[in-house]
Amino acid sequence: MKVEIWSDVMCPFCYIGKHNFEQALEKLPFKDEVEVEWKSFQLDPTLDPSETKTTTEYFKEKKGFPDAQAQQMIGQVAQMGAMSGIDFNFEKALITNTFSSHKLIHLAKKYNKASEAEEALFEAHFLEGKNVGDLEVLVSIAEKLGIDKEEARQVLSSDQFDNEVNQDITDAKSNGISGVPFFILNGKYAVSGAQPVEAFAEALQQTYKETVVPFKDISSGGASCDADGCSI
Repeated sequence: MKVEIWSDVMCPFCYIGKHNFEQALEKLPFKDEVEVEWKSFQLDPTLDPSETKTTTEYFKEKKGFPDAQAQQMIGQVAQMGAMSGIDFNFEKALITNTFSSHKLIHLAKKYNKASEAEEALFEAHFLEGKNVGDLEVLVSIAEKLGIDKEEARQVLSSDQFDNEVNQDITDAKSNGISGVPFFILNGKYAVSGAQPVEAFAEALQQTYKETVVPFKDISSGGASCDADGCSI
């Protein structure tokens, strides 16, 4: 069973959604049969990759929120995060263009480490206050994931994986996805937002029951035929 997840590393609800989804999946007996594919999404592609803003500055400049409203929203998200086991540090978080961080995720996918890359980028952004648009920060994260730092530097300094990131964004538009996190379960069901653990578990169970179980091979080597002939 395949689960596609569109996400942006500067989206707090994507971080919460990741934790809740993973907690739900861990409880299910078919967890090892689920393939997770992370898809790129940029909440604000207009941001300058050479600049950073604090969360409060971003809310004020981009959304027009006064300080009090911005702080109230940040506090509410922090409470949600705490319930999912995430200790957000919004005072340190630096808002910037995330295109390069998505390239790192695609590179990590090459080594089956996309989920680890997502987690490392979320931690760097929301907990450690690192600039996830900075080349050296991203190379350091890659190295910690066991990816050769020179390969990471080469990828992040070139247009390699640009097409893959842009294709994910195009796919999001084709699927009518305008916000993240967004989960598509085995091409049949969609789950939008940072749902509670129980909601993810229910959606996964329903999808598995309807799209996987009817087609599971429960035989034990019975007689059959294929293009090469028949066997008993």
